[in-house]
Amino acid sequence: MAIVAACLAAPAQAARTLLMPGVTYERQVQFTSHGPVAIHVLNAPRPGGLYSLKPVLSNGAILGRERVTAMQRNVSRTATAAGVNGDLFRYDDGRPSGVLLQGGVLANAPSAERSSVGLAADGSLRVERVKLFGTWRGVGQRRPLTLNQPPGVNGVSLYTPAWGPATPAETGTVEAVLAPFPLAAPNVDLSGPVTEIKQGGGTPIPPGGAVLVARGSGTQRLVAEAFVASPVTVRLVLSPSWAEIVDAVGGGPILVRDSKPVFRHFELFSTEQLARNPRTAVGQLADGRIVLVVVDGRQPGYSVGMTNFELAQTLVRLGAVTASALDAGGSSTMAFDGNLLNKPSDPGGERAVSEGFFVLYGGVYAPPPTEPVLSPNGDGVAEAQSLAYKLVRPSQVEVSLVGPDKVARPLEAAQKPAGVYRFTWNGTSRDGVAEPEGVWRFSVNAVDDAGQSSSATRLFSVDRTLGSLAVAPALVRVRPGGDTLQARFSLTRLANVTARVETRSGAVYAVVSRQTLAPGTHTIRWDGRIGKVAFARSGAYVLRITAGSEIGRSELSAPFALRRVAAPAGASGSGRR
Repeated sequence: MAIVAACLAAPAQAARTLLMPGVTYERQVQFTSHGPVAIHVLNAPRPGGLYSLKPVLSNGAILGRERVTAMQRNVSRTATAAGVNGDLFRYDDGRPSGVLLQGGVLANAPSAERSSVGLAADGSLRVERVKLFGTWRGVGQRRPLTLNQPPGVNGVSLYTPAWGPATPAETGTVEAVLAPFPLAAPNVDLSGPVTEIKQGGGTPIPPGGAVLVARGSGTQRLVAEAFVASPVTVRLVLSPSWAEIVDAVGGGPILVRDSKPVFRHFELFSTEQLARNPRTAVGQLADGRIVLVVVDGRQPGYSVGMTNFELAQTLVRLGAVTASALDAGGSSTMAFDGNLLNKPSDPGGERAVSEGFFVLYGGVYAPPPTEPVLSPNGDGVAEAQSLAYKLVRPSQVEVSLVGPDKVARPLEAAQKPAGVYRFTWNGTSRDGVAEPEGVWRFSVNAVDDAGQSSSATRLFSVDRTLGSLAVAPALVRVRPGGDTLQARFSLTRLANVTARVETRSGAVYAVVSRQTLAPGTHTIRWDGRIGKVAFARSGAYVLRITAGSEIGRSELSAPFALRRVAAPAGASGSGRR
């Protein structure tokens, strides 16, 4: 274990980003002997109140698959979601391989050979192996059954509305429709009358009902003991009982137990599944906070992935006292509010999966302002700020802008239905007077119809220091004695100015100038050279001007193209491709 740990360098961490109140995201890069590893980390409060951690079923049914980003968009009217993919699943029809418990209702049976991940009503995370013992009883004795999966050769299965609209079409089966029938809560008697007997599968599953499906010798017992108008009682017993668990998803293997990484988990996973791959995990910290992790992989030069035990070590490093893996490989996905945060490994990008496992937030949410720096100086760039907030329940709201003078400018105070509300601001008061430069705060306070209070805050700056950037020519032909790129811009105050040439992807290609400049109009020139001799390669570039002043940091950029051309006959000079 010590040898493995010695091969893992401490990760380089990017600054944490606030996704929504209480929920942060950061991307870490770890350099190992196998190559770089990109680690995506999401931290959220202990579930409770406005926060929950829940499995979300693709398409709202056991059958089928859907992308994590699409699932988040589907729930956006009722919550703001951040999270990862869920359980392993059958690729052909999307059936999850393990338990699915939603709000105390069992939708899929646990896998006894793998860990299940449960959330208790008090917000605690449980990782255990759980078994299901299902029985049905008509006018005879109790008999075994399975849940929302094709019955065995001579067996019986209970299909609930979670499966989908109808039972599978199959010859030789007998179906008993139960209606009304209780929700499939575990560890209690579930009783309902038989309303119809059918054959051949494809039986509609009634809302508020269920269907018993029998095969082989099970059909004879079903016909004899569950006839029309007779009562049927089903019992779905979990072991351990998990009486306090309200939501659960299949997963495994267990990664962390009592703050220690688990090496020998003795769960049903192949050597290939445990080898170096993209990874997904969920854990809980000592203070109850939730940590979700996705590790990118199968992308040499960017991220090579992790073994399962390296993932366990990573969760311990992040402070987890208990943790479990979830589905891995091309399924590994992290997203927020319907937008990808990681880089999935499948050639086609994000994979459609069976489930998502999401932190759901029910309070007011404000997305980041469209302009980190508002620069209303008349140059046509960043002249107006777009602000917004979202409510998922009817709420009394107070919305304001607070300037660097600490004075609040009210924008709205009203009772609002659920929805998205937007504002545009151009940096002036209602009287048209320019507001002061500096850091501004967009603040929203809400009390919903359930009496729950929440707030959202977003910061941005107003900075008129830098403006009117113009770059010419648009196509720079570089050679000895050739074109020179000219960048013209204005400053309203003393500033430290840096000019950089970047690739279109944002990589710095050359630093053209660093100097302190007075207020006024300035011009910076670049002859296309990298250093004293070599010329830049042909391609598309961006010139970025950054100005740091007493107000803060602002920047402007402009695209241009560069083409290397042959020097005229007899011209001196040199360059390298």
